[in-house]
Amino acid sequence: MLAALRSGWVTMGPRVQQLEAAFRAMLGVPHALAVNSCTAAIHLALLGLGIGPGDEVITTPISFATSANVLVHVGAAPVFADVEPDTLNLDPRSVAERLTPRTRAIMPVHLYGHPCDMGALTALAERHGLQLIEDAAHAIEASWQGRRMGSASAAAAFSLYATKNITAGEGGVLVTSRPELAEAAEILRNHGLSRGAWKRYGAEGFRHWEILAPGYNYKLSDVLAAIGLAQLAKLEGFWAERRRLVGLYDAALADCAEIARPVVRPAVRPAYHLYSVRLRLEQVRWTRDQVLAAVQAERIGLGVHFRALHLHPYYRQRFGFAPGLCPVAEAASERLFSLPLYPGLTEADVADVAAALRKVLAVARSQAFPGGDPAASAPPA
Repeated sequence: MLAALRSGWVTMGPRVQQLEAAFRAMLGVPHALAVNSCTAAIHLALLGLGIGPGDEVITTPISFATSANVLVHVGAAPVFADVEPDTLNLDPRSVAERLTPRTRAIMPVHLYGHPCDMGALTALAERHGLQLIEDAAHAIEASWQGRRMGSASAAAAFSLYATKNITAGEGGVLVTSRPELAEAAEILRNHGLSRGAWKRYGAEGFRHWEILAPGYNYKLSDVLAAIGLAQLAKLEGFWAERRRLVGLYDAALADCAEIARPVVRPAVRPAYHLYSVRLRLEQVRWTRDQVLAAVQAERIGLGVHFRALHLHPYYRQRFGFAPGLCPVAEAASERLFSLPLYPGLTEADVADVAAALRKVLAVARSQAFPGGDPAASAPPA
């Protein structure tokens, strides 16, 4: 970090190139471009693959806003397929049912760091001449049947955001095996210029640039790349600790009938990005949000990842989506919540989280929730 600051290269420079080289080596891909967010990486992939107005892209409703928003940004229509009941990843059977003559791409999201069924999705894409773009924001360490994410698709996007398994504070990386996509993305990430600062002001002196396209300011700075490189060196250690913590949660909650714990399918190496469980509503008298309020009153922070995208106001109003479109996803989005998971978590912390959750669920199983709005109601004693 200090070396980056002292080098004089604050903007996109040699450490960005080192970070890109590290991703190429780690994932076994020929092209990697560092950008300022995973959203930017997906946007560049869509643009570089020529996806735009009039096109449809099939994706999952259980994801962060980016997965749908970026499709709107390029003028394409998001088409939501349902998810698998166990992993909550995009269900290839539902994808096949949503194909139309306007479908141009499939965009799976490796939810919580568990890889999608890439065999079935790749076969679908090849059979119908579709692009396969992976949102791998959660899945930097993951692999499917020994293959790393991004190594067998048109493109994949990774995140270096603050909450991810490694971080640069902000940032993302686009990887691809297609030289034409890499070339287009490299131009578009830097205002559409023919030369970046590294090439304009290198040892050979100033060189003129030209505008080749109306590009974007999607560059990653050398300072953030230096942070990313330092984090990347710790990736496997972080992964091992996350796996250990997941094992502790699994053991602590193994006999908790009120929740369904995460699954790991055979031949999969998950990234263990989130420990997201589902409340079995038939086992309790409370809603998910009432359980959240009570657990948080025990000074335990929880999250919801995620409420079904197609039921958010913008997508309902813009595209006419309504309940019933993706029943598995809709049921899950009313039951999901995530427990704390990060390498700094201690065994005592895991025990505290599990104890607080079990305490609340014991009351939720036997008593009605006291009050109306869960955020405004006092938790049970």
